[in-house]
Amino acid sequence: DTFTAEGESATATKLGCVVIGKNEGDRLIRCLQSLSGQGIRIVYVDSASTDGSVEAAKAAGADVVELDLSIPFSAARARNEGVAKLKERGAPDYVQFVDGDCEMHPDWMVTASQFLDDHPEVAAVAGRLRERFPEASIYNRLCDAEWARPPGEIKAIGGIAMMRTTAFDEADGFRADIAAGEEPELCVRLRQRGWTIWSLENDMAFHDAAMTRFSQWWKRARRGGHASAEGKSIHGAPPERMNVDRVRRALVWGAGIPFAILIAAIVISPWALLGLLVYPLQVLRLAKREGFSRGSLERGTFLTIGKFAETLGIFDFHRRRLKKAGGLYEYSKS
Repeated sequence: DTFTAEGESATATKLGCVVIGKNEGDRLIRCLQSLSGQGIRIVYVDSASTDGSVEAAKAAGADVVELDLSIPFSAARARNEGVAKLKERGAPDYVQFVDGDCEMHPDWMVTASQFLDDHPEVAAVAGRLRERFPEASIYNRLCDAEWARPPGEIKAIGGIAMMRTTAFDEADGFRADIAAGEEPELCVRLRQRGWTIWSLENDMAFHDAAMTRFSQWWKRARRGGHASAEGKSIHGAPPERMNVDRVRRALVWGAGIPFAILIAAIVISPWALLGLLVYPLQVLRLAKREGFSRGSLERGTFLTIGKFAETLGIFDFHRRRLKKAGGLYEYSKS
């Protein structure tokens, strides 16, 4: 059994994998199967699943961590506890982080670990994350487009990436008190310590977003606004200025412009409501960058609408901070 300590291969001492999830069902089984047979030590961290995920992971041979229900869940906390579990049998050189709704590409582990072997200054590396069913919904297609990034040195990676364990330890891991956006926040601290972050053109994993409803997409965009505001609160000062422009754009389009038009309509003339035409014009401006294809119009439309969701997420963050709310946004998509 490649998941057990008995007869571990050299790969098992070099590579470990932390899978996190909640109620992922068949997607978790597919995720674990994509890792099977590679001699990789695997830890599955579960956030109170009720669909048999824990039993499925154990049956697949993975070590399982069930998060304490008395402490608020977060992806950061789950990944940190997964790494701690891996270290119980000796820290691997590299840790692959993956969500339970993803299926790893069969060549990725070798590609990524070889890149880290050849580039000792690199702390983390990510490849192309693809949506498994982009044709299933417009929201899945939007995710697939969002995950496309040019290869080369980058500022931050997402939650699916391979990380050098020494770099992870040096930066004290993820901040478990962050509700969302913990990956770019960690990357800031890594870069401040002289490490670099890289994106490769190689396929890394297939993600099953399973978004079929507008409400799911809206929740995801709102959570993104919360993450942007939280990142800005931590690293928004120069020289990093993390998320400063992103938060500003969201507030301008999601609150500033509508508020100004409403005041003008009340104080000056109802004709001021014609100013709302700036939004379809913005959609066309964004689509023009990509040649007015169907995909570009979709992305332009939802990027524009998304500013309202992001603005609400920004307000969520500041409201929770003022109230010193103890709960965290969960990373479940349901």
